[in-house]
Amino acid sequence: MSHQVYPGPDGRPYEGFLATPATDEPRPLVVLGHDWSGINAATRAVARRVASYGYACFAIDAYGQGVRGDERGDNAHLMDPVLADRDDLRARLLAGYGFGRSLPSVRSDRVATLGFCFGGICALDLARARAPGLLGTISVHGGLRTPTSAPRIDGRVLLLHGWADPIAPPEDVVAIARELTDAGADWELRAYGHAMHAFTFEGANQPEAGIAFHPTAATRAWDAIEAFLGEVLGP
Repeated sequence: MSHQVYPGPDGRPYEGFLATPATDEPRPLVVLGHDWSGINAATRAVARRVASYGYACFAIDAYGQGVRGDERGDNAHLMDPVLADRDDLRARLLAGYGFGRSLPSVRSDRVATLGFCFGGICALDLARARAPGLLGTISVHGGLRTPTSAPRIDGRVLLLHGWADPIAPPEDVVAIARELTDAGADWELRAYGHAMHAFTFEGANQPEAGIAFHPTAATRAWDAIEAFLGEVLGP
């Protein structure tokens, strides 16, 4: 487990987090998008969990080295400016993605992306960018709206969605289904009834805002993540 500093497209340093299984053999890579607070404890815990499945997991940094928010607070001041320029966000994501693929502990030809909340947006944007070597994409309670549609999306896409999530209402679900279909993606949607935004995060407890942990949906989502990665990347 280690922090990795790499250059961003704007010349600033960015700091990712790498988790690997206990092996000297290069492993398939899962590129992880962080939530709106940046690479904090929750993102590092996800990376370690993915590594326990036998993959290298590199959490890429969309904000810049040292730019981190409050895991239990409002981080719109960090996320909103980044989302306002999706071309710049895509450049940041591709820089981290490329750095992750260059690491000696990974197989650059076997790559998937995974992201939760804001990270789900990042994972989908990497699929829209047709990142090199990308075989599969998973968005977990991520935002689904995009200002532009990709003409083509390669590889498989899995959306794990809480049906009661106000961040991604039903009209957004229908819209991304159309987008993925028109882009020729091999896509799948799993919607969990009564699950709200951030349903996999145990600390989420703001049901009045549509944000709450849902243990049943979380278990099912993690089972789906592990199965999808096994199908796309191999055991």
